[in-house]
Amino acid sequence: MLVLTFICVLLVTLYGVLIVYYRWAWKTIPFCSPPTDRPLPQVRITVLVPARNEEKNILACLTSLSLQSYPKELFEVIVIDDHSTDNTAALVSEWAATSPFSLICLRLAGIGSSKKFAIGSGVHAARGTLIVTTDADCRFKPDWLLTMAAFYGSTNAKFIAAPVRIDAPPAQGHTLLFLLQTLDFITLQGITGASVSRRIHSMCNGANLAYEKKAFEEVDGFRDIDKLPSGDDMLLMHKIYKKYPEKVFFLKSRAAIVSTHAEHTWKGFFHQRIRWASKASSYDDKRIFWVLLLVYVINLLFPALLVAACWNRWYLLIALLLGIAKTFIEYPFVRIVARFFGQQRLMVYFPCLQPFHILYTVIIGWLGQFGSYRWKDRKVNK
Repeated sequence: MLVLTFICVLLVTLYGVLIVYYRWAWKTIPFCSPPTDRPLPQVRITVLVPARNEEKNILACLTSLSLQSYPKELFEVIVIDDHSTDNTAALVSEWAATSPFSLICLRLAGIGSSKKFAIGSGVHAARGTLIVTTDADCRFKPDWLLTMAAFYGSTNAKFIAAPVRIDAPPAQGHTLLFLLQTLDFITLQGITGASVSRRIHSMCNGANLAYEKKAFEEVDGFRDIDKLPSGDDMLLMHKIYKKYPEKVFFLKSRAAIVSTHAEHTWKGFFHQRIRWASKASSYDDKRIFWVLLLVYVINLLFPALLVAACWNRWYLLIALLLGIAKTFIEYPFVRIVARFFGQQRLMVYFPCLQPFHILYTVIIGWLGQFGSYRWKDRKVNK
């Protein structure tokens, strides 16, 4: 009994130190605002939008991109249709007929079906110096590319991770599903900013990334990671980090936030998170492995303690105290990140969602390594 209690105290202490460090690191990231002085950035940008079965979202995404404040002659948009079975390609073709946007169809090009293949094809066709990648269900603030270009010019970055925000679809509202995935995503975004800014491990989200085309080519793109079903973001990031460890940055700017909708169903949410978790065993960056292991073990303690409480009520008390400690440790960090995204009002739900988040973490962590998932109508087995 004393041994397990000591282990719990030790793990919570380590976890507390880690979260406090993340909070400090997030606070030290300087804010970046869109430039207002002349001359404005002049880097040529290629925006890549891989899309598969996105007929419901693609036009809103393209409309948002067409409203960018960045000079139209300095950026291009390439949509790569990844073997869609709906009207995605037709909608993009119709749009491209009256705009400078272009379309690549992997099926017509005889290229395999994969997000990495899609992005790789887009990079090959890109005329821009800076590649910016996003998803077909995203929307953007008008100064998104302008802020990205200014940050790239001031830092000479080889890779830029930028913020992503989850919004509720109008018909969904603040359901349990929305609240759970949004607060979880806010936490992940905070860890991303903190870890990238201090260069303690690689982390990013493919909905809002930028990297030099030259850097992509220097590390041979997705070579050696192209067989993995996921990892077009973090695994590529670490490849570039290994070559340019001082040239990987996090862009902390509200103008650079990319918005995406929450998953509509629990099934979609679980498949998405299993896909994200499935990369863990493939990380070349072993620093993040130990972080993920600590987080998983902390959450695994709760069901273990509840089972042990069937024989000794002491463990029920330990589980309760552990839950309170975990909430108090995480709350200040998540709150400061939520404020950046303008979602601080959601923090009122944070303590109540702890049991759901613990259960979700344990299940997803296990299935990410040993289960299967569906993504864009494809079944992927581990």
